[in-house]
Amino acid sequence: MNYWLMKSEPDAFSLDDLEAVESEPWDGVRNYQARNMMRDQMKVGDRIFFYHSNCKVPGIVGIAEVVREGYPDHTAFDPEAGYFDPKSDPDKPRWYMVDVRFVRRLKRTISLQELKEHPELAAMPLVRKGNRLSVMPVAEADWHFILGLE
Repeated sequence: MNYWLMKSEPDAFSLDDLEAVESEPWDGVRNYQARNMMRDQMKVGDRIFFYHSNCKVPGIVGIAEVVREGYPDHTAFDPEAGYFDPKSDPDKPRWYMVDVRFVRRLKRTISLQELKEHPELAAMPLVRKGNRLSVMPVAEADWHFILGLE
């Protein structure tokens, strides 16, 4: 099993929104590194920290899991979609997505500020300066450490 962190702005798609549906495609990712992880590395059953970004207290709010492995992101082909990419071709897709499902809420939000205060997490991509990816791997040791903070 692999572990991941996926960021979403709660005004766009929150943990509450994920809980309200059976599963949801994680679409609209337009970064090649994040795309490669979703397309090539994320597997059914992998666990995900659901992270609220661009809000008053950014942080990890819950856990989700991958329920469908990488497949072409259809929003790239739809001119009416917010994530349309005119250079993306359905016969040779450029962008991919996975489907995720709600697992549970954390007992409390574990803020980015709190995560940065733990030297044990210094190598975690989320806490390093300049890392803006919306999808990133989480080392198994970091996963368990963070759960211990609940």
